[in-house]
Amino acid sequence: MSRGPAFLFDLDGTLVDSVYQHVLAWREALEAVGISLSVWRIHRRIGMSGGLLLRALLRETGREVTSEEVQRIQQQHAEAFARLLPQVRPLPGARELLEALTRAGIPWAIATSGRRDVARPLLELLGVDEGIPVITREDVPYAKPDPDLFLAAAARLGIPIAECIVVGDSVWDLLAARRAGALSVGLLSGGYGREELERAGAYRVYEDPADLLRHLDEVGVR
Repeated sequence: MSRGPAFLFDLDGTLVDSVYQHVLAWREALEAVGISLSVWRIHRRIGMSGGLLLRALLRETGREVTSEEVQRIQQQHAEAFARLLPQVRPLPGARELLEALTRAGIPWAIATSGRRDVARPLLELLGVDEGIPVITREDVPYAKPDPDLFLAAAARLGIPIAECIVVGDSVWDLLAARRAGALSVGLLSGGYGREELERAGAYRVYEDPADLLRHLDEVGVR
């Protein structure tokens, strides 16, 4: 029997230190079609689905793109991120946190706005067992900040969303959690500030997975 709520984890910036590699990959992909943006503007959108991210960034530039260009940008991003993958590491305490939850009999799942081919090598870095539910962009109609990913992850676990805690590093994770009806915990490891995460709905904020592991009792794990 589990001794606490189920956990639904975001992936990039929450369990793996990959946010800035994604930022640079998006910059390269955008520059390939003649769109130049400062990296901080791209970072503010990380955590959204690729389609929403592009729409938001293009709105800032006033640039119109064709559906073919959108596909090209997304493909360029995937290729650029694959080249940067050797730089990516699990965040401190990520593996240990997941192992601790498993030992305690506490269900957990991963819900990421990324596509499965991009997520797969990150899951391998974490050593995520094939039996763990992983929800990716292909599995739902809409990604974050819509609630679909977290609702699907809870359904895969067979646990009501109200009995789950979402752990994420971006405001988009926490907004999606709020819309889904779940409590959420924010991590600073993706580059957002504490106040931003709290305003988006986080009832606790920790530095990274290692910090959350040290304070599991504060989120109801016994």
